[in-house]
Amino acid sequence: MSYREDYQLKDPNPLFGEGWPLGGTGGGGVNGWLSGDKFASTYDLVEQMYYLYVRVVKAKGLPLNPITISCDPYVEVKLGNYKGTTAHLDRKSNPEWQQVFAFSKERIQSSTLEVFVKDKEMVGRDDYVGRVVFDLNEVPTRVPPDSPLAPQWYRLEDRRGEGKMRGEIMLAVWIGTQADEAFPEAWHSDAASVHGEGVTSIRSKVYVSPKLWYLRVNVIEAQDVRPNARGRTPEAFVKAQVGNQLLKTKVCSAATLNPLWNEDLIFVAAEPFEEPLVLTVEDRESPRKDAVLGRASLPLTLFEKRLDHRPFVQSRWFDLEKFGFGVLEGETRRELRFASRIHLRVCLEGAYHVLDESTMYISDQRPTARQLWKPPIGILEVGILGAKGLLPMKMKDGQGATDAYCVAKYGQKWVRTRTIVGAFSPKWNEQYTWEVFDPCTVITIGVFDNCHLGGGEGHARDTRIGKVRIRLSALETDRVYTHSYPLVALQPSGVRKMGELQLAVRFTCLSLVNMIYLYGHPLLPKMHYLHPFTVNQLDSLRYQAMSIVAARLGRAEPPLRKEVVECMLDVESHMWSMRRSKANFFRIMSLLSGIIGMFKWFGDVRHWKNPITTVLVHLLLLLLIGYPELILPTVFLYMSVIGLWNYRFRPRHPPHMDTKLSWAEAVHPDELDEEFDTFPTSKPQDLVQMRYDRLRSVAGRIQTVVGDMATQGERLQSLLSWRDPRATFLFILFSLCAALVLYVAPFRVVALAAGLYALRHPRFRSKMPSAPSNFFRRLPSQIDSML
Repeated sequence: MSYREDYQLKDPNPLFGEGWPLGGTGGGGVNGWLSGDKFASTYDLVEQMYYLYVRVVKAKGLPLNPITISCDPYVEVKLGNYKGTTAHLDRKSNPEWQQVFAFSKERIQSSTLEVFVKDKEMVGRDDYVGRVVFDLNEVPTRVPPDSPLAPQWYRLEDRRGEGKMRGEIMLAVWIGTQADEAFPEAWHSDAASVHGEGVTSIRSKVYVSPKLWYLRVNVIEAQDVRPNARGRTPEAFVKAQVGNQLLKTKVCSAATLNPLWNEDLIFVAAEPFEEPLVLTVEDRESPRKDAVLGRASLPLTLFEKRLDHRPFVQSRWFDLEKFGFGVLEGETRRELRFASRIHLRVCLEGAYHVLDESTMYISDQRPTARQLWKPPIGILEVGILGAKGLLPMKMKDGQGATDAYCVAKYGQKWVRTRTIVGAFSPKWNEQYTWEVFDPCTVITIGVFDNCHLGGGEGHARDTRIGKVRIRLSALETDRVYTHSYPLVALQPSGVRKMGELQLAVRFTCLSLVNMIYLYGHPLLPKMHYLHPFTVNQLDSLRYQAMSIVAARLGRAEPPLRKEVVECMLDVESHMWSMRRSKANFFRIMSLLSGIIGMFKWFGDVRHWKNPITTVLVHLLLLLLIGYPELILPTVFLYMSVIGLWNYRFRPRHPPHMDTKLSWAEAVHPDELDEEFDTFPTSKPQDLVQMRYDRLRSVAGRIQTVVGDMATQGERLQSLLSWRDPRATFLFILFSLCAALVLYVAPFRVVALAAGLYALRHPRFRSKMPSAPSNFFRRLPSQIDSML
């Protein structure tokens, strides 16, 4: 297989619905439920995976140890070479565990299931209490939406099975698929080597992003602001803080005790509102010293939620508290006293969409306020099947290992698959569903290596293996796409294929009319266009929103870690990269090449390079001149024919990471080293100087292209701006003459003469530039005023 083919999409042809020939509650025998045949399930985008589930509920009447006069019981569930244990409970003769164990069909090594109850001994061997044995021939099958299997009490028997012992245990044992409700919380035999706190980090979970609001703080004025030093007027400004976000107003220029600012400060706040709005009025006593004159801490629940573009929100006065020092009985104490008050207009903006991801890869565009949401137009279903050929990401017991899991993000919903321990070709076969509110959105799916299986590795970071983006508008509705996507990672050593991710994707349309309606409307809510933020504000607010989302998801159990959230949200997409700049530069040149190619084709026609084509263009010109009402219909007919012709070459697969488009195949090693450098740089001065010179050369090329485009536009503007009085006078004179000629002469005659003149044979044309071209090139532009 060639290098390029290895980075393309592949169709793995997964066998959906593979399962066991069980009809519902019967047994069927060991050989029956270990063999395979078609089986219907609601999980129709993934391969069926079957598990033996054991739910350990509780026990009662357990005997006490005659030596310790107590019982510290725990349960051990054993199937062949695999066994899982519950936590032991101190001094409990009637313990309750409520724990589920799942044994994979692929790792079944026995026809019997044994459940042991043991007494934890602090010294020596654990004491045997009793056991229950199940024959897998008799285990029932449960398939959702059937109700959960009711647990039953089982009498404990001794080790040899000859007699009954005191005590009973409540169990439920059944065969089910990954669609079972017990699947996410179960202990899995696939991860039998994981113990302790690491068990929680391997479970599949669904997360929801916190509800984000823009907090608009309009600082109007303050009253009775007195400086600490008498005899001077304060140079007052307001400092506002919400969590880690800190913004300041400008210093009031007026010399007054009642300063006026009337400035807007914008923050990002997340429900539930945990951090208050902290305002301090400060006095700039010197360039390096600010004195606090007053302070107010306001909970965000005080403020109104604005759901439209109303220009005004009710303003309010808030008292400021000032902290000074007083002396009482020889001791210094903090004294709380009234200082002044501040006038604010504060609201929580619900009509904006809080951007926590790049608009290029946006997955949600709804405003914050739920009342403004439109009904969904479709359903997105994604089956995360598995991965193949993953590379070892770390060393474990002297060997390379990978403990992979997937994270998918669309809208406010994040999903995380379970971690498959020690597998380079893991199989997840988990299916998830999202509501779609706009087809021009993107779902992002990332694969990561779990570095927290030990439970105590707080300093470790989950390593990114690769990422896939799928734009929903590129998908046909009601079609299942099953492909293997290359997982491409750019490393300091160069671009590298980390493996392949197998996905099944289906986009179902609920309302075709609503979907078509959306194509004529802006992507973001109208508040972004009625009252837009500046570019700098958006960059800062997006960074704050990403930080809040990462912090909140990191507090879940298991946590969705900061490095994972930042990778999924492309937190470093704004950082400089020589490779990315080159790629964008050549994207611009590729677009301009189309226009250049069109002019080149017309030049070939004018110079009679292909006489047949030129004659046909003459005939088309005569036809359009004779019937001018056909000009616009011909243009649109031509475009429709081109579109129908290109239908044969339409994309058949979803887009994927393109290493050639990203200029990752031929990137220079030093450019990669620069891309992975820290910010600010940690490289020696001579290397930084070389990179700076290279940066200047690339930026110069981009600057030249953009400058040339701006120059042509400014020359057009200067035709009538009298920047060159003689040129403007000549153009006005020409325009008057042209208007007179066009008024007298029929339009058809003028158009025919112009067309024939443009298409005249090369022997009738001069090699020198034309007069209009010379005139246009002599027009002034703003470049004359640039330093």
